[in-house]
Formats: sequence, structure tokens, C-alpha cells
Amino acid sequence: MKRNNQNSLTIFETYKIRRIYDERKEIWYFSVIDIIAALTEQKNFQLARNYWKVLKNRLKKEGSETVTKCNRLKMIAGDGKLRLTDAADVETLLRLIQSVPSKKAEPIKLWLARVGYERMQEMTDPEKALNRSRDYWQKMGRSQKWIQQRMMGQETRNKLTDYWKNHEVNKQDEYTILTNIIHQEWSDLSVKEHKGLKKLKTENLRDHMTDAELIFTALAELSTRQISEMMQTKGLEENKVPAKKGGRIAKNARLELEQKTGKKIVSGENFKLPVQKRFYL
Repeated sequence: MKRNNQNSLTIFETYKIRRIYDERKEIWYFSVIDIIAALTEQKNFQLARNYWKVLKNRLKKEGSETVTKCNRLKMIAGDGKLRLTDAADVETLLRLIQSVPSKKAEPIKLWLARVGYERMQEMTDPEKALNRSRDYWQKMGRSQKWIQQRMMGQETRNKLTDYWKNHEVNKQDEYTILTNIIHQEWSDLSVKEHKGLKKLKTENLRDHMTDAELIFTALAELSTRQISEMMQTKGLEENKVPAKKGGRIAKNARLELEQKTGKKIVSGENFKLPVQKRFYL
């Protein structure tokens, strides 16, 4: 299965639902346990998992085809690693929901009908993806200034990855290596260390950056791309050079600003919602 947004999360009310997109079939697959947790309004992941285990066995004994249509797919777990868990497409989940007595059944059906097909809509109209991201950040309480910086940074990021893609940097792990070089150079922290500082696990680091962190990340990636274009670098090894140089430009700017203001740019602040729990396998 060729996947896009492999670690993607979407939200139903206060519940985070893991999903994977199959580009070949143009179908979203959702975590069954996460859907069960939302249906049963279960805040304890283990209890939601047990509920699904019992329901799954009952449906098997009844000869239901719903269970056989659930796939074992790898999704991000609470420890940040990919682990196998039951997943199903929208059609299968709509049938499964009928087996769970819940006042949330109809709201979840409507929600699935909407988010299950949003990827196809975004492929024909990319503006929908931008608007959805903007709406999500607004609901999470981000300021307009922050949203503007986040979207500007994403555009800068996209131009850099487009350059890499067109110049023989094709593997996702190579993107990760170059991104980490840039980040380490400008912030003096690896991406993993920065996430640790912010007490993040599976969350997107950029979604939890301050305005200043977003700006310096964008400066580092803008500088990297322009140096790459000037040097016409190709492949992973050649692109490590502009990655370091681009990151160093942002680092020098960061150090100068910190010296002038007496304030650190790299921060442990995050935007994690209080109380909200995750239900990961």
C-alpha cells in the first residue's frame, strides 16, 4: 500500500483518530480502536481496546463480513513507533458502527462521510487543504499571526522539498536526514531533542513552535534552498553542504537576536491541550 500522510491524525470532538491514506485506491483507513473509543466515549484506551476485542469475537461468531474487511496496518503508537493495529475504510466503519449502541453513532457517521473523502477533494482543489489547516489551528486557539507564520513556513518548506525531489533526493529518510541537519545547525538541537524539550511524542513539532521558532526555521530552509540552487547540488551527500550553510545563517541571526534581547529563541513551550488523552496502541 502506497501511503500518504502516514502518521496523519484527525479529530472528532476531543478524540484523536489515526488514519492512513492509500493513494492507489484513494481511500482513508482509520484506526478501529480510536473510533470505538469515540463511540463509547471511553477515556481509557485499554478499556476501548477490550471493548473492540469482545465485539470483534462476537461479530466473527455471527459470521459478519465486517471483521474480515478490517486490515492490520501500522500506525503511530504512544511511544512514537509504528505498530500494527486494526484499521478500516469508511464503508466498513459505517457498518461496524451499527453494532455499537451509542448516542455518538450518527455524529460519527456524518463526520466519517466528511473526512473520509476530504483527501480526494484536496487533490483536485489544494486550497481546501489550506483552509482545513487554517480552521484546525483556529480551533486549537492559535493566533492569526501564528497561523500566518505557520503557513508561510510550510510554503518555504514545500519549495525546499520540491528542489530536493527534482535533484535526486528521493527517499523520505533522506529528507529526514537533511531536515535534521538544518534544524541542528540553526537551533543547536536535533528535531528529536527539540520535541523532547517541548514534551512532544507523536505531535508535529512545527505545530508546537512559537512565532520566533517558525520564523527561524523558515529562514534556515529558505537559505538552504537558495544556496542549493546556486550550487546546483544533487543527491543526499551534496545537499548536506547547503543544509549546514543554510542552518548556520539562521543560527547566526538567532544568536545575534538573543544577544540583543537577552531572550532564548528555542523554547520548551507547546500548544498541547490540557487533560486531553490519546488512545494509541
